[in-house]
Amino acid sequence: MDETRRPTLIASVQRALRLMEAVAAHPGGAPAKQLAREAALPLATTYHLLRTLAHEGYAMRLSDGLWVLGDRVESLHGPTRTQQVLARVRPTLIALRDELGAAAYFGMQIDGEIQIVDVADGPRAPRVDLWVGFSDAAHATAVGKCVLGQLSEERRRDYLARHPLVDLTPHTITDPARLLGLLREPGDVSIDREEYAIGTGCAAVPVGDATGTVVGALAVSVPPRRLPKVEASVHRMRATAARIQRTLSLTMA
Repeated sequence: MDETRRPTLIASVQRALRLMEAVAAHPGGAPAKQLAREAALPLATTYHLLRTLAHEGYAMRLSDGLWVLGDRVESLHGPTRTQQVLARVRPTLIALRDELGAAAYFGMQIDGEIQIVDVADGPRAPRVDLWVGFSDAAHATAVGKCVLGQLSEERRRDYLARHPLVDLTPHTITDPARLLGLLREPGDVSIDREEYAIGTGCAAVPVGDATGTVVGALAVSVPPRRLPKVEASVHRMRATAARIQRTLSLTMA
């Protein structure tokens, strides 16, 4: 087989991308004829592509006939930024997983909700079965408690007012006053002692950025008998959290 042959390219996709680049070069808009010249496309093809892009929300024709990018283009930015974060954080999570022999998690507060962004696990470091979503269980997890611990008292109370403390195991804290008291205690390590799932313990350390706009947590999960060993190795988790913090500062700048 000829390994040097050129890859198969879709010409219509190439033309559409060139046209979008031409549209993007004119924030105030440009007429179809000008866009056709700049994208080196026949005028008829340009009109067909613009109508298709407009139908999908990626281009928009203004009342004066000029074309601009559509609102849907902005939606590409969010996922792309998340993908950038994942691409940079994943190797760090994998390194911690291999170092501690435990599944590693990175969670963040996104749009007011605490979510798991990525997990690095493996045959020898299985992840915890997330049988209840974080929207109902952050109070019972190390990641959730770690993130809540970084919030102001007002934001904590607001979060708890919107999220009932569901009883998941006999160890789950369901008393708001008790949980708030725990979150006020000094220290940067949050522990889940079978509060989310029987047979699983977790430890988490905070991850933030220099401005305080990023609120997240790095965690590992292990059988409860291994929690003391993990707590003794928390300095390794802090070092990993610092690397993630630098990554977030660069990626989200």
